[in-house]
Amino acid sequence: MSTGIHIRQARREDYEAVVEFTRGTWADREASDYIPDVYHEWVASDGDRQRTFVADASDDIAGICQGVLLSGHEAWAQGMRVNPDYRGAGLSTKLNDALFAWAREHGASLCRNMVFSWNVAGLGGSRAAGFDPRTEFRWAHPEPEPNHSGKKPGYDVTDAPDDAWGYWQRSAARDALDGLVLDRNESWAVSELTRERLRRAADETRVFAVQGADGIRGMAHRVRDYEREQDGEREHWAEYGVGAWDNLDAARALFDAISADAAELDADRTRVLIPETPRHVSDAAAARVAVSGEPDFVLEADLS
Repeated sequence: MSTGIHIRQARREDYEAVVEFTRGTWADREASDYIPDVYHEWVASDGDRQRTFVADASDDIAGICQGVLLSGHEAWAQGMRVNPDYRGAGLSTKLNDALFAWAREHGASLCRNMVFSWNVAGLGGSRAAGFDPRTEFRWAHPEPEPNHSGKKPGYDVTDAPDDAWGYWQRSAARDALDGLVLDRNESWAVSELTRERLRRAADETRVFAVQGADGIRGMAHRVRDYEREQDGEREHWAEYGVGAWDNLDAARALFDAISADAAELDADRTRVLIPETPRHVSDAAAARVAVSGEPDFVLEADLS
């Protein structure tokens, strides 16, 4: 029952109770929940641009979620979990309402979240809380390869951000993704790509523009690289905000350039956000690039 449960900001001392009900979140899929690993970091970094909420049931924690401001008008909701002992009491909606109110107070006009396509309960909860469907994507995972130059017959890859922006604006990938790409600061969030973001990427990370005989035919940009622990081992990841292209040869040129870039970083793993379309998923497969087995769904709530 939700009687007597109130929503408040998370505290450090809530950790054990949160771990207790998140440890087995996806046990049926042999996957572990990331919240126990990031909880202390979340609480310590809460501030004007981030807030972690819990549902306080007096002697227990009944749920958790976090809101993050990605830009002046975009908020992101993540980490929505409800303690199995309190399911059916509408707590996901109560948590989201608190998150929406906080985001609105800080200037956001919309809030998005991401739900794995197989997570039917999460999708239903998101719709009930006020989120509507926005787009879907998959991850491509090109192997870091130092011998890849990005050059294919008739194609070259440059680092011109304005060329990449011009292509993105008219691309089928932009239409399919509704203008959204992997966010540069929040690792599991998507946000709107702008010309300024591409120019910043050209200065700080890397931008790719696939030049063909008849103009620009593909683009991508790196958002970050970092170290993380996976199955007890440290891995170096390189992440790319989006991959977009017109045809298979352009895709091959783009993925080769990304592979070479990741190798220069000495990365072990990569992930590139690509649209969930027959063209993009099959082109990546034909280019011999690994692709995630299932798409992820992005949903959006209007806060205006």
